[in-house]
Amino acid sequence: MSEQDHGQNKNFLLGYFKKLDNSLYYRYDAEEVLLEPWGENSLRVRASKMPEMPKEEWAMLPPKEKNAVVNIEKYQASIQNGKIKAVVNKIGKLTFYNQKGEVLLEEYVRNRRDMYAGTCSSLEVEARELKPIIGGDYKLSMRFVSNPDEKIFGMGQYQQPFLNVKGADLELAHRNSQASVPFALSSLGYGFLWNNPAIGRVNFGKNITTWEAYSTKKLDYWITAGDTPAEIEEAYAKATGNVPMMPDYAMGFWQCKLRYQTQEELLKVAREYKRRNLPISVIVIDFFHWPVQGEWKFDPVYWPDPEAMIEELKSMGIELMVSIWPTVDYRSENFEEMRNKGLLIRTERGFRISLDSQGNTVYYDSTNPEAREYVWNKAKENYYKKGIKIFWLDEAEPEYSVYDFDNYRYHLGPNLQVGNIYPVMYAKTFFDGMKEEGQENIINLLRCAWAGSQKYGALVWSGDIHSTFASLRDQFAAGLNMGLAGLPWWTTDIGGFFGADIRDTKFHELLIRWFEYGAFCPVMRLHGYRWPLEPQYGTTGGAACVSGAQNEVWSYSDEVYEICKKYLNIREAMKPYITKIMKEAHETGTPVIRPLFYDFPEDKACWENESQYMFGPEVLVAPVMEEGQREIKVYLPEGAGWRHVWTKESFRGGRTVQIPAPIDQIPIFTKNNYELNIV
Repeated sequence: MSEQDHGQNKNFLLGYFKKLDNSLYYRYDAEEVLLEPWGENSLRVRASKMPEMPKEEWAMLPPKEKNAVVNIEKYQASIQNGKIKAVVNKIGKLTFYNQKGEVLLEEYVRNRRDMYAGTCSSLEVEARELKPIIGGDYKLSMRFVSNPDEKIFGMGQYQQPFLNVKGADLELAHRNSQASVPFALSSLGYGFLWNNPAIGRVNFGKNITTWEAYSTKKLDYWITAGDTPAEIEEAYAKATGNVPMMPDYAMGFWQCKLRYQTQEELLKVAREYKRRNLPISVIVIDFFHWPVQGEWKFDPVYWPDPEAMIEELKSMGIELMVSIWPTVDYRSENFEEMRNKGLLIRTERGFRISLDSQGNTVYYDSTNPEAREYVWNKAKENYYKKGIKIFWLDEAEPEYSVYDFDNYRYHLGPNLQVGNIYPVMYAKTFFDGMKEEGQENIINLLRCAWAGSQKYGALVWSGDIHSTFASLRDQFAAGLNMGLAGLPWWTTDIGGFFGADIRDTKFHELLIRWFEYGAFCPVMRLHGYRWPLEPQYGTTGGAACVSGAQNEVWSYSDEVYEICKKYLNIREAMKPYITKIMKEAHETGTPVIRPLFYDFPEDKACWENESQYMFGPEVLVAPVMEEGQREIKVYLPEGAGWRHVWTKESFRGGRTVQIPAPIDQIPIFTKNNYELNIV
């Protein structure tokens, strides 16, 4: 088609604009696009080919103000909200700019209608591709031009060692140890939330960035511009919700293992911590303390007097956390009622089983308000009223025996379309219930999260991971990217979960290095499935219910014990500082642990660093993540002075130093002579 032909038919080829309140509306054929101001320096973009724009907010909170400047011209229109501006041309192509006029993000369009943007092409590639699925939904692909020099951080928790995920191909789905939280922080000065809980994929390619949702009714994303990573993160927190204030007890040390089998065994461990005068804040009862899955209560044979147990623990200053599984066994006393009332996840085909662990089980449907109320009422009666104020919400992805995402259906719709919202609603189940009881500073441990989980008190841990140095390296990247994805509360199983023998001296080294790192994480929690296994007693149910070897700090060598004791006391001494940085996370959304560039965005070397992090604004941590390493190179960011905590030696910033890293020392520096008071 010639340019003259284009000109003759332009009235048919071009869409039209209009202003709706303070928003910009564009339409071409069946597609409607709506750009709205959504918080300071931020825009929300939605597009659909449905008869009416779907109204789900998903992760987004309503904006407090909607002020923007909309300008409509002959061949383009724009909307500006503070530091961000979006320009839409007549074929609907979107380009985002910052206040300096620099391009932040640009849709990838290659078609014959795009002569107005200078990218006219015969490729016929649409930026927003809503491909119909028989039945009424769409497979969505959203394409952006890729800047090969851009760095991308965030996106949640993936088991890989890369902090910068530019070039990565990421599944937008949850699995055990994988949490998809689709917020990306760009080195170009923008943050981008894919506000769609559908199962999908994103590829941050060198030439094109492509977001996909395998079944959806609309495109929905949020974008913000900022001069610093902190400004971007804080805008994101305002848009999706701030984490509560962490309770004081949660800032200390948490003791856990797979699994304490009886009430007396658990109390014996707690008493021993107190006898040794070791700091401990929380102790945990793991899974299968119940008679059958889906009976949210203690097995009275092995936990005969929970009230007395909880009272004794509280007298020692220890909070008790209990494991909750969202699975309901066919043999459960609650199964028939829950199935009859439609409170369980359904399957599209085949026998209704979600997880075949210790029986045929189905997950409760956390997207159903009635199911949330039902489960909370059981937990309230059997746990909360006895004095338990913190829950371990396990299996939160949820974890399927077979990850056929298209085979499960929730109250809100097919799993393929809404599945990533499950852990948010799981956290909401307990958060809403505890809040209604008048509890403040709510925290619960989950194995998964999605955007917005933080506002429901979600502390995420990194799942069932291996006990190796390679796995430790993966958790380093996972924890920092989870913080940047909006989840300030994150932790990991110190020592890893699978594959460790407590008699193995190689594991002792790993445990020490992990324990040192754990002392400088948002939450410090020792957990694992250790070998050799202990004899099974307690609730029956098969081999998976056995208990691993002892996992207390004195369960290893004398050397391990002395070093662990040292870091328990360090963690306790840091509680005033931890309280300060937890308050910052609560009030602003700032991650507790974050990459160097977060605090030093002007230092280009900090954007390249993937081996160190800041624990709050004053403490730089360089964890040892290699076996046998006793010396380490540490980059000290420009713009500050630094003091080595162990030697008290001072250094100027903007340089790399090589320092000793003996087995009992994690390399730590404080900024500008800040007094940490841990040595």
